Amino acid sequence: MAPRDFALLMLVCLIWATNFIVTKLVLADLDVPPLAFSALRFLLVFLVAVPWLLPWPRPRWRIVLVGLLMGAGGFGLVSVGLMTATPSSAAVVVQLGVPITALMSVFMLAERIGLRRGLGIAIAFAGAITVMYDPGGFAVSVGLLFVLGSALASSFGMVMMKKTTNVEPLQFQAWVGIASCLPLALASIGLETNQVERMVAGGWPFLLALVYSAVAVSLIGHSLFFRLVQSYEANLISTLTLMCPLMAIGMGVAITGDHFDLRMALGTLVVLVGVALILKPAQRRAA
Repeated sequence: MAPRDFALLMLVCLIWATNFIVTKLVLADLDVPPLAFSALRFLLVFLVAVPWLLPWPRPRWRIVLVGLLMGAGGFGLVSVGLMTATPSSAAVVVQLGVPITALMSVFMLAERIGLRRGLGIAIAFAGAITVMYDPGGFAVSVGLLFVLGSALASSFGMVMMKKTTNVEPLQFQAWVGIASCLPLALASIGLETNQVERMVAGGWPFLLALVYSAVAVSLIGHSLFFRLVQSYEANLISTLTLMCPLMAIGMGVAITGDHFDLRMALGTLVVLVGVALILKPAQRRAA
């Protein structure tokens, strides 16, 4: 991967990691319903990107499916899962998307992982699990099934995104927004209560978080991510996004006073070793 593209991917991970902190503050401190918040986020994404909506990319079913998987599937199912699952256990299950994406990329895209990259993926994944796994806070629940569904949806969406061609990033975001806001709104109506009153009570902090989530995370972060997925193997991109939860943990320690210990430090080091192994250029044989 070119150094410039790696820097862009790390910027995307930083934006997404910051969004974890922002969303946590919105849901915990402002008591905003997660599904309603996600629905408004994708509605705002659609309203900003609607000038790029048409012409409808072909095959039409694929762009709608990818938008639904990457938007409502990836974010909505996690929100539902966190109603009953603990954040630590959900973080572990979400990372199952990395090997799932690697396997899907082999079977659906005919990508070749290779021994060196496969070893790097395994090392990075093991390090991420080491950082985020808390034996005392992990318990099997129905919520984890929704989180696993989110990991499956995001992985499938990423692979399908790789097969999507002749689509501009903002056009893609417009379809993510239109495909996701309505299902999330319907889910919010069925599962949440007093949505309007709770969002109004959030005031300006809620509006700022909403704008950040829609503009920075989706329109900027996901647009850059879309370009990178189009340029590199899906299994490479998905593995490098393991840096995102590590950044979120670091900001959680610095901003919200989250716990950090030796196990998490060693796990972070293991992830960095795996990432370095993945990015190491393959040695060419001399003629």
